[in-house]
Amino acid sequence: MTHQSDSRIGLFIDGEWIYDRAPCFEVRNPATEEVLYPVPGATAADLQAALQSSARGFRVWSATPPADRNKIIRRAIALVRDRAEAIAQAITRENGKLIADARAEVERSASFFDWDMEQALRAYGTIVPGEAQMQKMILRTPIGPVAAFTPWNVPLSAPGRKLSGAICSGCSIILKAAEETPTAAVMIAQCFHEAGLPNGVLNLVFGNPAEVSETLIASPVTRMVTLTGSVGVGKHLSKLAGAAMKPVLMELGGHAAVIVCQGTDAAEIARAAVRSKIRINAQWCACPGRFLVHESVYDAFVAAYVDAASRVRLAEGMDPAAELGPVTSERRLQAMQHFVDDALAKGGKVAVGGSRVGDRGYFYAPTLLTDIPADAAIMTEEPFGPVSGVVPFKTLEEAIAITNSLDVGLASFGFTNSLEEAERLTRELEVGVLSINHFGAPDPDTPFGGVRDSGIGREGGPWSLDSYMTTRTVLQKTARV
Repeated sequence: MTHQSDSRIGLFIDGEWIYDRAPCFEVRNPATEEVLYPVPGATAADLQAALQSSARGFRVWSATPPADRNKIIRRAIALVRDRAEAIAQAITRENGKLIADARAEVERSASFFDWDMEQALRAYGTIVPGEAQMQKMILRTPIGPVAAFTPWNVPLSAPGRKLSGAICSGCSIILKAAEETPTAAVMIAQCFHEAGLPNGVLNLVFGNPAEVSETLIASPVTRMVTLTGSVGVGKHLSKLAGAAMKPVLMELGGHAAVIVCQGTDAAEIARAAVRSKIRINAQWCACPGRFLVHESVYDAFVAAYVDAASRVRLAEGMDPAAELGPVTSERRLQAMQHFVDDALAKGGKVAVGGSRVGDRGYFYAPTLLTDIPADAAIMTEEPFGPVSGVVPFKTLEEAIAITNSLDVGLASFGFTNSLEEAERLTRELEVGVLSINHFGAPDPDTPFGGVRDSGIGREGGPWSLDSYMTTRTVLQKTARV
């Protein structure tokens, strides 16, 4: 058994760690801009080796009884929990998020396996009553080797979702994790390897995104494709998968609206909104981005938001007093300034924040933009950072129309003291996840995913394994032949 060094990032193919490949990326600490280490890129031969390994791994793993699979998975997740602090520190070092958020991510990732392992034991088939001497059986079986692509913002949670669904279902998986934040994926792969997962069930690669995705998706070995990422990348990978007639599971971008209705405690909601906004350094897929506030409580909301945002302490993620860390890259820093500059050019105002903080590290102040038109970038593009826009509305119909005006529909939040308004939000908002009177996201026992451009399929919930399984019908004649 080969072991992964704590100080090195490697490819993991067919049970072996590979380090001696040309670097495809240099990881930086976003709090200091220090270069940490290189990431090796998979060669064309490596990708073919991973595919063949995945095919072999699937044959072994799909034939392993679910109860036996669960024993190995439980050992692996026990190792993840044992190493939670080391994994969390690696996440903070590479991603910049607060260590408390990183620790929570490790536990959340482990909880996906807790749920999916139990679901795998209940992946029942069905016997359909039929005519005499005919047995009709509906079977649910693993779909086959999976190609999975995950982003940098949740470097363990996103891989955990994919690994959990695939491995618990009996599939093998090739994971292409984000080069910006590679260590968490490396560490969970090591945990599964040490737990006795058969070679080939899990392969981990890094490299040129276009080359990796085109190779894995086009291969006849791959039977299903899954991504957590941007809308643009999701559409591209879905097109590749469609050309190869392969199903997809896509959890893509959004731009969460927060509707604050009349008669609510707007100041308290604003303070909660700031806490929610800056969670995970404002780089999570259901992060509040557009605040739509009834005109009667608009001023109170803005004043409280400005006060709370101005008090947020920016610092490196390992600092126990930090409330907001850096965005993950210089590119994200530039994106934040783009939203501010665009709003100002269109007559908007900066109520709080609006600039980079310091000259070392990718820190950007919590920002609220006001007096912005409907076509301002902050109202139409997902910021994925600590910048938000706020606009007043007169009627709930107006707020719902603004929320539904974009092509994305991942998550939204609504605050109201009216059951009638809550029912209307539930019925009319075109989103995959709606949280009413709180800022929260689904746990493993409830589905997560979007509508329209925000994706295809759902992760989590009672049907968490469905995308990784296929339905087969067997019609068996019982008469003698």
